[in-house]
Amino acid sequence: MTTRPIRIGLQLQPQHADYAKIRATAAEAEDLGVDIVFNWDHFYPLYGEPEGKHFECWTMLGAWAESTSRVEIGALVTCNSYRNPELLADMARTVDHISDGRLILGIGSGWFEKDYAEYGYEFGTAGSRLDDLAESLPRIEARLGKLNPAPTRKIPVLIGGGGEKKTLRLVAKHADIWHSFGDPEVLARKVDILRGHCEAVGRDPAEIEVSCGVGSRGSATDPEELGAQLRKLGVSLFTVGAGGPDYDLGNLRKWIAWRDAQES
Repeated sequence: MTTRPIRIGLQLQPQHADYAKIRATAAEAEDLGVDIVFNWDHFYPLYGEPEGKHFECWTMLGAWAESTSRVEIGALVTCNSYRNPELLADMARTVDHISDGRLILGIGSGWFEKDYAEYGYEFGTAGSRLDDLAESLPRIEARLGKLNPAPTRKIPVLIGGGGEKKTLRLVAKHADIWHSFGDPEVLARKVDILRGHCEAVGRDPAEIEVSCGVGSRGSATDPEELGAQLRKLGVSLFTVGAGGPDYDLGNLRKWIAWRDAQES
């Protein structure tokens, strides 16, 4: 079992809301005691009105770096396809400095075809996008090592996804945090596969924090039951999703209370 402390994240989805509401919700989450506030990297809403209000990910992270003071911030997750890897590294380093070392660099291979079509990116296939991610991660790492000034810390890299052959191997090679979804039975299998990839690349799996989504789109989850099951599998970061326009944080409050009860 993991000895990592429990952390609670909020994926504050930048859809269907004015920015003032998004900023206020990020501040409320910080006041509630959340550990990390994530957004996501899309150009259109993922549910609700397809042409509804939506804001860009990394511009928002720069603003959050100034408007928050304690929480870590990041994208859950950045789409590798949308930015040159060297540019993304520089953006991450810049937000790292603005936030005084609170950035998590979340990244994945991308999947939302509407984003690609509307913004002129080549969609390719799931396999080609994963191959692109595999090529980009060493370039990001290399650029982070060249930038002046250097990042304030070794920026944690979070890789999202559960693909067992390619994604989890990339997690084993490059990630500090692995984010996934799924019920405990599915997660248990993927954790075992990740351990196998770690062994193959010579990595201690204990170096990788396991993160799991535990509720979105208004779906309530029971921290007492689900949290205990996931904790036994090594999960230490539990992330609740909330979408606009209202950003109901009731589920988030339950998970924060559960975290605090475990620590008391």
